[in-house]
Amino acid sequence: MSFAVLLYHEIRESDMLRRGEPSPIEVRQDYDDNLPGLLFMTLESFKEQMTYLAENSFHTLTLAEIIAYYYKNEPLPEKSVLLTFDDCYQSMARYAYPLLKKYGFHAVSFVVTGWLNTVSKPFDPDHSVCLTQGDLKEMADVFEYANHTDRFHKRTDERTSAMMTAGDSELIEDLNRCNESGIIQAGDVFAYPFGLYSERNAALLDKQGFKLAFTCEKGRNDRGDDPLLLKRTVIPYFMDMETFRKITG
Repeated sequence: MSFAVLLYHEIRESDMLRRGEPSPIEVRQDYDDNLPGLLFMTLESFKEQMTYLAENSFHTLTLAEIIAYYYKNEPLPEKSVLLTFDDCYQSMARYAYPLLKKYGFHAVSFVVTGWLNTVSKPFDPDHSVCLTQGDLKEMADVFEYANHTDRFHKRTDERTSAMMTAGDSELIEDLNRCNESGIIQAGDVFAYPFGLYSERNAALLDKQGFKLAFTCEKGRNDRGDDPLLLKRTVIPYFMDMETFRKITG
């Protein structure tokens, strides 16, 4: 049995969405980049998608279930899907959390711990503002939190991330710092920043005892796939429901 992994970043009400335009990112770390318009989702579409999953009795997976699937040969529940959110922006708390809680859904958020703000800020529809560790703890009944690095969510160009050029010891130190932050529950699960990685990165995760790692490659996952190179499908604001239904199966 195969399963889909859905990837969300930011949600906006339709009249707030600057379609196709990037959003400045505001985080605690010294960071200068924009979130591409492709990575936004309208609240209206997100509600329609989650309602479809609920009304059609989809099971929202936990990371433990996926680990058991790959390492203990255990089956997955029928109509399984993994919901993931990257980077922990304000809309995750404002829009995603209440709806997921309403339907009794489970989700995973990949946390850049060096990005988490120390003080909660007012919601800003024109910027992608990171949440605080306290904000995340308040949502732990819905979200489980996994490693997205502490300070390696950076890139030198479209095909090269900072972790691809870092030395192994430097990356190990960063992974440990992320896991020791006090918010990461799934310390053996990772999402490659920007979905970029090298064979050396994947081999290092394996040596460090990581069980799962996620790319941004489209497609479904089955038992024959490498659990350290799992596929995730970005869900953009312009995706129609027919396409969403095909992706989720």
